[in-house]
Parts: sequence; structure tokens; C-alpha cells
Amino acid sequence: MARPEVLDRIKEAEREADEIIAEAESDADERLAEARERAEAIREEAAEEAESEAEARLEAAREEIEERREEILESGRSDRDELEREARERVDSAVDYAVERFEEAVNQQAEEAVDAQA
Repeated sequence: MARPEVLDRIKEAEREADEIIAEAESDADERLAEARERAEAIREEAAEEAESEAEARLEAAREEIEERREEILESGRSDRDELEREARERVDSAVDYAVERFEEAVNQQAEEAVDAQA
């Protein structure tokens, strides 16, 4: 094989190698771009899922708080009703006590007035 042919073959091999390298780099760039797009899609999906989960947990917490609030209010209503019932039961006794004290005070003033006149 003559020297010019060897040089031509070497140049051809180098050109083919350059094409292979360029094609490989292009392929690598495309794969990297695809991988970045997939990674971004996965991040977005994960963010959406996390937001959805956070909203679901927040809603569950709100419902639990509302249930607890209703329990507390019902307990307060029950306590209030019991206190009102007890107060109504004591009204007669309180009136009797007040009348008794009033009568004692009137009787004492009457006795003092009689003693003052005597």
C-alpha cells in the first residue's frame, strides 16, 4: 500500500472517528436533556403530591379541630344547663333566706323602737 493511500485511510479513519465522537456527544447531550426533563417532571409531580398531601392533612386537622370544638362547646352547654338547674333549685331557698333575714331585721328594728320608747 502506498503512502498516499495510507494517509488517505488514516484521514478517513480520523474523519469517521470525529463523526462517531460528534454523534456520541450529540447523543449524550440529548440523553442528558431528556434526563433533566424527566427529573424536572418527577420534581414537579413530587411537589404536587406533597402539596396535595399537605392540603389533605390540613383538612383532616381542621375537621379534628372542629370536632373537638363541638365537643368542648357541648360540654360547656351541658355544664351551663347543670348550673342553671342547680340555681333554679336554690332560688326558693335563697328567697326564704332573704325573707327570713329581712323579717329578723324588721323585728330587731321594731324591738329597738319599742325599747327606745320605753
